[in-house]
Amino acid sequence: MSDFKSLTDCYTLSNGVKIPCVGFGTWQTKSGDEAENSVKWALESGYRHIDTAWIYGNEESVGKAIKDSGIPRDQYFVTTKIFNRHRGYKDTIEMFETSLKNLGLFYVDLYLIHWPNPLHFRNAFPRILSGTWRAMEDIYKEGRARAIGVSNFCVRHLDALFEYAEIKPHVNQIRLGPGDTKDDVVYYSRKNGLLLEAYSPLGTGELLKSPELKEIADKYNKSVAQLCIRWSIQMGFLPLPKSVTKERIEENTNVFDFEISQDDVRAMWLLKGNADTWHPDFVPW
Repeated sequence: MSDFKSLTDCYTLSNGVKIPCVGFGTWQTKSGDEAENSVKWALESGYRHIDTAWIYGNEESVGKAIKDSGIPRDQYFVTTKIFNRHRGYKDTIEMFETSLKNLGLFYVDLYLIHWPNPLHFRNAFPRILSGTWRAMEDIYKEGRARAIGVSNFCVRHLDALFEYAEIKPHVNQIRLGPGDTKDDVVYYSRKNGLLLEAYSPLGTGELLKSPELKEIADKYNKSVAQLCIRWSIQMGFLPLPKSVTKERIEENTNVFDFEISQDDVRAMWLLKGNADTWHPDFVPW
């Protein structure tokens, strides 16, 4: 069983930085009241790890909610990401500055490359990736990002990055959940010291409809969402559940008072119908 007892317990990245073991996701959360309120409720519920991205369009709202909370800067962890139309050294630095301004921060805790092989630069991979990563390394060396990493990277993308990286990524954020385990990427990332963050740990809501998961959740007197978040923790992932409903945000924090049996963990791992169809070499963005 995981030793984690609360949302503020942490994984330790390969560079020694502590990262809270569950993060609050904001993908598909609209800027303005929706984003501000959901982040506010998340912080009130005990979250201290907020995940956003430039392309989500809600960095300003996320930053405002964090500022309004009054929580000291050293007590929360913020992640954002550079999106696909922005690559190369100069563009990466400029977009990082934009995200800092949007968030109202002097530094972020984690900065990620959102996708490895964007459509706009597909014929130039991995040359474009090289310049982007060099900028990420400089941002890290300057202390403006406490950690750097990648998102949606498969084994071949990591191999290409390792060819020239002076600093290996600290994190690989990929879609992970019951029935979508990406075993080869998970193994290779761990072998190289990267923490696995699990976005869409609820399958963008589709897993909540699963009768198989409902049956397992009932055994523990938990919701399917709580079951999936707990499963992610027991798998050694860092889940990033998302909600815009206050009650569900609060409910999703109650995942530290039960343990899923190994038989049920395996049944969830083998679940059918939740495979990710977004291969990063073919996404149309």
